[in-house]
Amino acid sequence: MTDLSSDPSLHPQRVKEFFLARQPILNRGQGLVAYELLFRRAEAGAASVIDDLVATASVIEHATELGMENVIGGSLGFVNIDATVLMSDFVQFLPRDKVVLEILETVKATKEVIARVVELKQAGYTFALDDVINDSEDVRSLLPLVDIVKIDIAGMPATTLTHLSTHFKTTRKKLLAEKVENIQEYKHCLDLGFDYFQGYYFAKPAVLSGRKLSPSQMALMQLIGLLNSDAENADIERVIKQDASLGLTLLRMANSPALGTGHRIISLNQAMMVLGRRQLQRWLQILLYAEPIKAPGALSPLLVLASTRGKLLELMANKIKPGNRNMADIAFTVGIMSLMDALFASPMEKILEQIPVTDAVGDALLSRTGIFGDMLNLAEYIENMEIAGTLLMPALQKLQLSAADLQEVQLAAYEWSEQIARQT
Repeated sequence: MTDLSSDPSLHPQRVKEFFLARQPILNRGQGLVAYELLFRRAEAGAASVIDDLVATASVIEHATELGMENVIGGSLGFVNIDATVLMSDFVQFLPRDKVVLEILETVKATKEVIARVVELKQAGYTFALDDVINDSEDVRSLLPLVDIVKIDIAGMPATTLTHLSTHFKTTRKKLLAEKVENIQEYKHCLDLGFDYFQGYYFAKPAVLSGRKLSPSQMALMQLIGLLNSDAENADIERVIKQDASLGLTLLRMANSPALGTGHRIISLNQAMMVLGRRQLQRWLQILLYAEPIKAPGALSPLLVLASTRGKLLELMANKIKPGNRNMADIAFTVGIMSLMDALFASPMEKILEQIPVTDAVGDALLSRTGIFGDMLNLAEYIENMEIAGTLLMPALQKLQLSAADLQEVQLAAYEWSEQIARQT
């Protein structure tokens, strides 16, 4: 085993010096089951491979400080490791029941590497082969020791993809298609028998093309419009009563121990009074994304992403202007609404014709301008850190936030969104 501190180029630094991102991994039922965790040195942005591995090594060493459960919730976390990290003595700081160790394509299947993988497997760790684009000798040597094969489909010819997927399916390994960019690629890989899919294809408007809004979603849209236009409670209650499931959910929320009312809420009017319009509006915005998932126990990826953005922008606003509740509320709304074009498979302009919003919200959603647009840009850069990493630091500086500020609000947003998604 290797002590990384003996290698100056891989000397671990404090976690706060790194950008953190998580990329969703979905199952065949479009349920969220895992995240790949990505780490980049803050000063380098979209850094070289060596910089990324420095970051990964540091985060592994400080896994307890980071709080893995805050980042991935009840899902699994995929973490990239090279030969140096694999052979290190602190890779075991990662919780074996919560992570999948991705062996990078640069790793050579030496006797030492194979022995180390066997040792960690016996200790209970799960392995995946990362960025597989062929059936090389190293892949063949490591294949018996891994459970998952990740195939990088970006730019891969259809014949090659078909050949590789057919070959690896015969080895009884789970197949994960990474860099899935659109619904067409997802459907193609689904037909080829892939088990998992990685990328933000589900957040593209074409994903839900042709779907009509459910009665509940139409009621939610109507309620949000009523709240935005400051309608009377009686009008809001009348719409809620038209959908029994909405009324039951509202009563359940109002009777939550977290609200600490001390007495049972039995009417919709009472529930609305207890929650208040601010909380009611947030709940309605989140419920829009609560699409049913076929696989039991899986989360809606769009719900998690939208609620994460909403909370992230709210917490950013609190950092920028502490105590400014109105700014925080607007930021939350921008984050939540930023994925409604994907949810409704409709241009954002048309959505905003149905839901009245302030100019600040509209500018952020339509043109990414204004301070809320700047915050939304930053959230999107984090999600696409592999491509937009160099834009992160300038975006932070524009908002007068530090990398440490960002990590703090990210962890809080991740934890909150996971809780919300599992309760919705």
